[in-house]
Amino acid sequence: MTATDPALTALAQGWCTLSLLHGRIEARIERALQTHHGLSAREYSLLNVLSRQHNGEGGHLQMKQVADAVVLSQSATTRLVTRLEDRGLLERYLCPTDRRGIYTDVTEAGLKLLNEARPTHDAALRKALDEAATHPELTPLVRVVESLNVPA
Repeated sequence: MTATDPALTALAQGWCTLSLLHGRIEARIERALQTHHGLSAREYSLLNVLSRQHNGEGGHLQMKQVADAVVLSQSATTRLVTRLEDRGLLERYLCPTDRRGIYTDVTEAGLKLLNEARPTHDAALRKALDEAATHPELTPLVRVVESLNVPA
């Protein structure tokens, strides 16, 4: 295949279209969360991921797992955790079985803010998808997103 190969060109166009949809969704969610809750989309995502932890076997995520879940580097995730910890929304503690490990939990204040922000997030997502569905090049992707049934 060459750089001018039609299959590669179509693949690149598909990626650009997917990126466009993602950008529109993220921008709408970002504006809504910042306006109503003082949270960025990344902060919301981090609180959401960490709120799903549990005390059972494998229930707490290591920072690498958290970074993967919120699609950030480990250093960017650490900075994000620190910002939310400074706001009293997260707390860190040493792993009881491995003193080198550090876990992060959502505080009561963090859970309260997350629960308040969730309807705003979901409404912004719905509005962004509805808006995107009016653009013929984005409609198929919106249908795919709507059809996904990913376990929480």
